Amino acid sequence: MAPTATTRLRNDTDASRLPSLTGMRIIAALMVFAFHANYQFPFTDPDTARTFNRVFALGGSTGVGFFFILSGFVLTWSARPGDTTVRFWRRRLVKIFPNHLVTYAAAALLFLNAGTALGGWKAVPSLFLLQAWFPQVPIASAMNPVAWSLSAEFLFYLSFPLLLRVITRIKPARLWLWAALVAGAIFMIPVITWTFPDGPHIIWGPVTQWQGWLVYMSPPARMLEFTFGILLARIVQTGRWIRLPLLPAAVLAAVVYALAWHASWSYNHVAVMVIPLGLVIASAAQADIDGTFSPLRNRPMVWLGNVSFAFYLWHALVLTELSRHTQDLKQQHGTAGGLAYLALGFTITLALSWALYSLVEEPAMRRWARPKAARTQTVRTSPIVARSLPAQPAPPTAQPQPEPAASPAAQPAPDPEAH
Repeated sequence: MAPTATTRLRNDTDASRLPSLTGMRIIAALMVFAFHANYQFPFTDPDTARTFNRVFALGGSTGVGFFFILSGFVLTWSARPGDTTVRFWRRRLVKIFPNHLVTYAAAALLFLNAGTALGGWKAVPSLFLLQAWFPQVPIASAMNPVAWSLSAEFLFYLSFPLLLRVITRIKPARLWLWAALVAGAIFMIPVITWTFPDGPHIIWGPVTQWQGWLVYMSPPARMLEFTFGILLARIVQTGRWIRLPLLPAAVLAAVVYALAWHASWSYNHVAVMVIPLGLVIASAAQADIDGTFSPLRNRPMVWLGNVSFAFYLWHALVLTELSRHTQDLKQQHGTAGGLAYLALGFTITLALSWALYSLVEEPAMRRWARPKAARTQTVRTSPIVARSLPAQPAPPTAQPQPEPAASPAAQPAPDPEAH
């Protein structure tokens, strides 16, 4: 009997874990890193600062949008046979809360060391990942400012079992239609804000506090991107993907990113990049399925992708604290000093990320993510994949084979549900 696409995945590349998507995570995390570095004024030369800002001013929103779509895609792809809602929630809580608590505590220590007030009760919602439900920026960005996205992810995880159950009932022929409808709903979010009364403006955009919250931070609004990722995963699983190669998809995303400047703030921070990012994610997944070339699934990229969640949580704290101690470096040495600040910030963040991943994230997942009886079992491919992918003939011997570094024996298997 001819092997199915899923069988080929297991035997050839272990792409049921989609290593290219793991490798892609560090690129998104670096875009967010560069965005926040830009707000620390790393370059005193006006031309250099203007160029850096032009390139990375949308890096933060693009990176966050990528993670939201990716979460829906990867969680759908790695759905487990016989899994329960409680077990799923348990894995997700163990995945995000230990890292969050460590960086939350680190933020508190840094604030105290700098003589900065912790914010009183405004810091409490952040502890429980509820901060993104508050439209007030001092609450939403309290303590570790980037953790607001985990607040949105928390809602995604709570909703995922129900969303997956509903979406798997959609007929494959209608999946693209539903994906288009969800993408259209994302484009409609800014329209809703036009009806909002005028009020205080946020410091990082020409919109009011309520408009900025609904477009960018509101968990229910951002859940549309998560749902879009679920639909894309189902499209790939059911063989309905348009077979867009990874390189053209990446080029398209880069072009749209470069042109996004011409859209208004309410659109270029979320809506404009949703479809290009979704196409890149699905194309990378298909490349892993087919075993075609991908520069993202080699050992270094997968390792960096594995630590990218910790990198994301550390980077803003590191950049802010480092900026306090390197003002003279940036002022006296100009562009060279700014580059040194970026390099040092990246190095420190990466070192802390490796420590957090190795000493907290991985041990916590091994110890608490699954019931004791299930810890020694091998993670199997989702039954959704097995029953929905059409049978395909075995590939001819002349077909390009995956790189050796992508084989299970050559690299550590990434967590299929990593952030």
